[in-house]
Amino acid sequence: MELIKKNVHMNKLKCRTNVQLTLDDDFNVPDVKPDIEQIIKDQATIVLHEVKPLNGKVMIRGSLLFNLLYISDGASRPVHNISGELPFEEVINMDETCSDDFVVTKWEIDDLTTSLINSRKISVKSIVSFTVLAENNYDEETAVAIEGDSNCHSMFKDLNITQVMMNKKDTIRVKDEIHIPNGKKNIYEILYDEMELRELETRVLEDKINIRGVLLVFILYTGDMDEQTPQYFETEVPFNSIIDVNGCNDSMVSNIDVNLTGKDLQIKTDDDGEERIIGCEAILELDMKVYVDEELEILSDCYSTAKDIAPVVKEAFYEQLVSKNNSKTRVTDRINIGAGQPSILQICNATGNVRIDDQVLMEDGVQTDGVLDVQILYISADDNKPLGAAKGVIPFSQFVEIKGLNNECVYEIKPSVEQISVIMLDGEEVEIKAALNLDTIAFRKLSEPIIVDIKENEFDLDKLQEMPSMVGYIVKPGDTLWKIAKQFHATVDSIKQMNDMETDLIHPGDKLLLLKRVDAV
Repeated sequence: MELIKKNVHMNKLKCRTNVQLTLDDDFNVPDVKPDIEQIIKDQATIVLHEVKPLNGKVMIRGSLLFNLLYISDGASRPVHNISGELPFEEVINMDETCSDDFVVTKWEIDDLTTSLINSRKISVKSIVSFTVLAENNYDEETAVAIEGDSNCHSMFKDLNITQVMMNKKDTIRVKDEIHIPNGKKNIYEILYDEMELRELETRVLEDKINIRGVLLVFILYTGDMDEQTPQYFETEVPFNSIIDVNGCNDSMVSNIDVNLTGKDLQIKTDDDGEERIIGCEAILELDMKVYVDEELEILSDCYSTAKDIAPVVKEAFYEQLVSKNNSKTRVTDRINIGAGQPSILQICNATGNVRIDDQVLMEDGVQTDGVLDVQILYISADDNKPLGAAKGVIPFSQFVEIKGLNNECVYEIKPSVEQISVIMLDGEEVEIKAALNLDTIAFRKLSEPIIVDIKENEFDLDKLQEMPSMVGYIVKPGDTLWKIAKQFHATVDSIKQMNDMETDLIHPGDKLLLLKRVDAV
């Protein structure tokens, strides 16, 4: 007698830990840079150099890279920048974590504060939140049949599950050359840049995954040594990449995170020897999961009329895909630049970051509340302070519909900015319009008793002989033909044949004639 098993590939979240790091350091203005009169705008990103799972812990090592724009007093060119980094290393305690786990680390800069200590020294403070998830890929063995014993009778049940077909990380490098638009001056120095993902689309194809989108690139630069007002422009860098994944097809469902983790801009000369080209390189890190829905017929019970067998049962845990959708919402608000700021002459650039502050599970969906943090950079009407910046916070509320969602489900909502635009109302106020994406995937957690082994023993002949060879039986509530046949060492077919039954349907109070069957004797 052989138990036939099938492996179901699953992914288990073993542990999730959230920590906050406070980074704080002072920086001197480089000798080649003039004194700081006023800080205009700052920006920062996190670069992770190493994420190392340890026994019960995870070590993360990286840097906060910052860049700030400032106004200098008395210099021929008033707008300058300073860049630097704050390195960090942290050991995070995590229950059950082991060195073989698949660790995912996500970060978010909650706060960035740059301030003047004096004209030659700045203070940089930041609060960064890290979410570390330890995942474990494993196979859940499920019995699907018994072979090698014609006297063994089996009962089956259908199980609809979603199993992990692929779970891996990968990297895409996007390289291109950006040409300075006609009418713009040659590049002397890049002061500030923004690079954001837009129009991201992921598709599962035959044995591959297609990832395409656009890098929206904004560049602020000086055209010569003595230029009062910086030059700027915005452009798009499209990308289209194929990742080979054996075994996947377009009927499968994907859950793919694409994160911009590195960028590099280098000034290059064109064929005429003029500095009108920027070499652009971006690193996109992929965290990819591909799921396949499968209907399994699994073994739920068994007995033999020739041996005394007992199935060994354990509780197994599965997932079932409930829904994957993309909810969209639009937000609109007005932002005043505030007192003491130079008035707006022209909008240069606007960026936004979506934060979800609260999620409430409701019937068939999740009520989601959060904010869009907006920053704008503009050309001012003041020649001595040609650049200005403003910040704003726009709240939003959206019901994300997920049919079938309940307390037995787990879900993930990934927010992103699809589009953001700024309209100048006057010299003090702007109107922000933004389209937000709330990409959602939800699974139902299932637990099922499954047969993992069978214990075999010879029949107790004395006990069998004590049982009557034929018995009359009155059906009780909860009885099935299978239960009755197993209890009285009969078969479902023999009971139906002896009682002239055409179906397995029985009702409480029905009278059945049962004949004992022992094939081993």
